[in-house]
Amino acid sequence: MKKILLLSDTHSYIDDKILKHVKNADEVWHAGDIGDLSVTDAIKELKPLRAVYGNIDSTEARMEFPLHDRFMCEKIDVWITHIGGYPGRYNPSIRQEIYSNPPKIFICGHSHILKVMPDKTTGLLHMNPGAVGRHGFQKVRTMLRFEIDGEKIQNLEVIEFDK
Repeated sequence: MKKILLLSDTHSYIDDKILKHVKNADEVWHAGDIGDLSVTDAIKELKPLRAVYGNIDSTEARMEFPLHDRFMCEKIDVWITHIGGYPGRYNPSIRQEIYSNPPKIFICGHSHILKVMPDKTTGLLHMNPGAVGRHGFQKVRTMLRFEIDGEKIQNLEVIEFDK
């Protein structure tokens, strides 16, 4: 079983409240718009990190992290990208792959809008953790915490912080 902390859109911001949750996870997944790499460096000092770069990220971030990361966690096929869309409105650059070879979990960031929803057409679970950074229009900063146990996704929780 793996305890996952999922975050996105830090925009160079990390604090002790976020890092407290990092310490309680087995792995941290970041869905892009990292900003300053001191954010991912702080996470990597504590826990294993998987991250993708987002549209605001520097060349340095793009050299360290991929645009897409597709991998297995336990027995779950996971795909993380920054600008991915959502069920019925996937980014045109990935739409064909989503429909022909869907992952079990599809994760993206970018919108700053927390959203977890099933795609009834493909059977995947779409997750967007919202934005945990202070930059953006969101009124509440959010992250997601959940567990993957074999083929099960369980104990999904929303973590909220004041902006």
